[in-house]
Amino acid sequence: MEQDTKPSNNEVHAANTTEVQEPLNTGTPDSGTIQPEKKKKSETKEWIKAIVVALLLVVVIRWFLFEPFIVDGPSMQPNFHTGERVIVNKILYDIRTPQPGEVVVLKVPSQNRDFIKRVIAVAGDTVKVEGDKVTVNGKEISEPYIQSALDNAHAQGSDYNINNFPTENFPDGTVPAGHVFVMGDNRSNSQDSRMIGYIPLGDIIGRADVIFWPFSDAKWVQQ
Repeated sequence: MEQDTKPSNNEVHAANTTEVQEPLNTGTPDSGTIQPEKKKKSETKEWIKAIVVALLLVVVIRWFLFEPFIVDGPSMQPNFHTGERVIVNKILYDIRTPQPGEVVVLKVPSQNRDFIKRVIAVAGDTVKVEGDKVTVNGKEISEPYIQSALDNAHAQGSDYNINNFPTENFPDGTVPAGHVFVMGDNRSNSQDSRMIGYIPLGDIIGRADVIFWPFSDAKWVQQ
């Protein structure tokens, strides 16, 4: 960009014929332009903000909404196997109570570990387990999630389950208020309410919704 210049009073009239010179480069940008350094700093700040927001979302989702758990042990076969990863919905039971048939992850303080089990009955229900017959309030319940296992056992002339309820340790088959009755799908090889008693709602971490690993086993959990 060229600028007009005016000769001073001390200059001779011949200066009127002098060529106009290019202004010195002072490093000051023209009006309306953006320096590359400032643009880079602005982009960097935006990236930092995006990363911080993403990390906060991960923390919120991880600790307050959903959490991954690893299945360990055979108690939920044939529907869950050791090493499978499940996503647990941790907020659902802040909205409502667990329902029969739902698979839950729960804390067992006496053993300092977590269990994965299936809700069979809720507060006020009366439960009875005799072999493969499970009744709630006097009515036999349908369990499609283990039907194939039941059929295979019966085809071999045996029961799928050998652990009944009530027991000597838990003679009252009525689920108390604020509790649920749970069992593992692998009925003869599961430590559950038949052995450890009714589960307080406060010990339930959440509902197992999805098996996401390994990919070959990925599926929504049958509730």
